[in-house]
This record gives sequence, C-alpha cells and structure tokens, in this order.
Amino acid sequence: MYLRRTNPTLYYLQRIGFYVLVAVITLYLLVPFFWAVLTSFRSAGDLFLQPAAFIAAPSTLGNYADVFGNPGFRNGLLYSTVTAVGAVLIALLFGSFAAYALGRFRFKFKSAVLYIVLAVSVFPQIAVLGGLYTLINSLNLYNSPGGLILSYLIFTIPFTVWVLTSFVRDIPGELEEAALVDGASPLQTLFRVLFPVMMPALVTTGLLAFINAWNEYLFALTFTSTRRTVPVVIANYSGATQFDQPWGQIMAASIVVTVPLIILVLVFQRNIVSGLTAGAVKG
Repeated sequence: MYLRRTNPTLYYLQRIGFYVLVAVITLYLLVPFFWAVLTSFRSAGDLFLQPAAFIAAPSTLGNYADVFGNPGFRNGLLYSTVTAVGAVLIALLFGSFAAYALGRFRFKFKSAVLYIVLAVSVFPQIAVLGGLYTLINSLNLYNSPGGLILSYLIFTIPFTVWVLTSFVRDIPGELEEAALVDGASPLQTLFRVLFPVMMPALVTTGLLAFINAWNEYLFALTFTSTRRTVPVVIANYSGATQFDQPWGQIMAASIVVTVPLIILVLVFQRNIVSGLTAGAVKG
C-alpha cells in the first residue's frame, strides 16, 4: 500500500509483471496436459495435422474404448491400486509408530537415526535394485503384489517417518499427559488422542506416498513379468506393427491414470494444506 501511494506507476508495473509471470507459469504447466487430453480424443489420422486443424478436428471416444477394452490395462489398474494402497497403509502404520518415538522420546543417536532416514529416502533406486531383486526372489515374491509392496516400502516408510516426525514434535504434550492421567495406555493415547490430531499430516503424507507408488516404474518393471502396473503397461503399449505407435491410446491411458490423482487432491485439498502448513507458525 505504501508503494501504491508513493509511486503508483511502479506499483502497477509490478502487479502487471506478477500476473504475466503467473500466466506464463500456468500456461507452461497446463498446455502439455491440455494437449495430452486433446490427443486422447483424436483419431490416429488426425495426429499429424497442423496445430490449428488438429484442435478443430472432430473428437472421438475410440481411444478410451480401446484402452478399457485392453485386459492388460484393466489388470494394471488393479495391480497399481493394490500395491500403492498396500504400501501406503503399511508405511503409515509403521511410520506413525516411528515418528511418535522419534518426535516424543529422547534416546541416544536419535539425530543419527533421523539423518539415516533422510538419506534412505533420497537414495537412488538403481543402487539397491540388484540386492532387492535377490531378496524378492529368495522370498518367492517375484511377479506378485507382495514383492512390489515390499520394494515400495523402501521409499514410502522413510518419507512417512521424516514428515510425520516434524508434525509430532509440534503436538502439545498436554494432550498425552491428560490421556495418561485418565488411565490411557501409550497405545490408546496414540490411537485415540494423537492419531485424530495427526489426521491432516497423515492424509498429506499418505497421498504423497500414494502418488509416488502409483507412478513408480523401475521396481514395477524389474520385479514383475506378467502382473504389470499401469506405468509399465503404458510404456509397453504398441500398435499393429513395430512401426506403429498408438499415441491416442497412450494419451488416453495416461489421462485415465492421472484423473484419480487429481480427484484425490481435490477431495483432500483442505487436509493437504493443513498438513503442509502444520508447524510452520509458532504461537
């Protein structure tokens, strides 16, 4: 407001520059998605038209019909859902226990444990691929949802522990003290008192972990042969011949895979904002 009164020209130039920057970033992010949606509604013969003619071309649902008519894609959706949901539920359960211990209790090498958790969460997948492949084979979990869930826990549990620990630290200790005075056990305190308070953080962490597991490609490609998840199914899409690339069906499958994530973010957007901003302001 001060700049608006003292130098209105500079103020309006800054505002215009800000909105132009927002518009450029928005276009940069949304145009590829818009083009993918447009491609999913175009027939194969329209894909090589000029941009103006391509946009004006008639729409068709044939690509979506072909995608949902593909049993491999339907099975991929099922396997992706089972593995992602299973990995997230296990990660939230064990991650909550670990975050409670790291955020509430004092013990030796606590900082070292936290740094190890952070290091594991950013460790490259390719570095553990060989050893993990041997482990999954020895447990007879190759080409099964259990093998993928086990491999996904490598990055979902450390991420969950790291995020939830910072949230648990900000929960007032008086809540636990009141529950203990009322005769609640530590587990009852965790499930009946802390978990409801942690719900925004649990939703945020679970959703982000779900997105990572849903989009994971390397482990799904390595540890399965026939029970493929959706990213691997889409990557292996092929046309009638080796020279035919069905871009319309690939884009349709990609949109189908993306829509559930968008719906989840819209449904839980309040919890996501609360979880991401929790502890950001100290009272």
